[in-house]
Amino acid sequence: MNIGYARVSTRDQNLELQLDALHKAGCETIYQEKVSGASASRPELERLLTQLRRGDTVIIYKLDRLGRSLKHLLQVVGDLQQRGVGLVSLTDAINTTSAQGRLVFNLFASLAEFERELIRERTHAGLASARARGRVGGRQRGLSEEAERTAIIAETLYREQQLGVNEIAQRLRISKVTLYKYLRHRKVIIHAHRKSAPANPPV
Repeated sequence: MNIGYARVSTRDQNLELQLDALHKAGCETIYQEKVSGASASRPELERLLTQLRRGDTVIIYKLDRLGRSLKHLLQVVGDLQQRGVGLVSLTDAINTTSAQGRLVFNLFASLAEFERELIRERTHAGLASARARGRVGGRQRGLSEEAERTAIIAETLYREQQLGVNEIAQRLRISKVTLYKYLRHRKVIIHAHRKSAPANPPV
């Protein structure tokens, strides 16, 4: 049985786009709710999960409609797989009902873990670099703990000069204005007109 799940973040957003796509995908039942993506309380999703049976397929419009975080998404999909329930994401080309689809999702999960490890490594490198320059690592006044961690990573990436400011901002999922704010907070000298990574020197 194909079962759909649709979610939007706020009351004024419209579910019609997702509902139309789920109906076209052959969903016999669709659970829908309007709740923030970060909210731990999703009554309709919980109701859906309790109704599933082996052989069912959960169909969503996009992966970020299902998980409130990457960790939560991987947990939900892992639970579905153990129960013999498939997952199809219409816009992400994910279909765990096939061997190839499971391989793609597992690769996605592996890349996510790789990214987390890389960020963790760069955070430690940023702290070590700050200590070597005589500054105490960790949270500084004016930023939250999470923002401070992002600022440390931003400083490390900027000093490496392998990525331009646009790329760094995209990687960290922050705006350029916020990136410059973090760099100034870390007392980094900002070079004018540095928009992209320097070209590789000719061999």
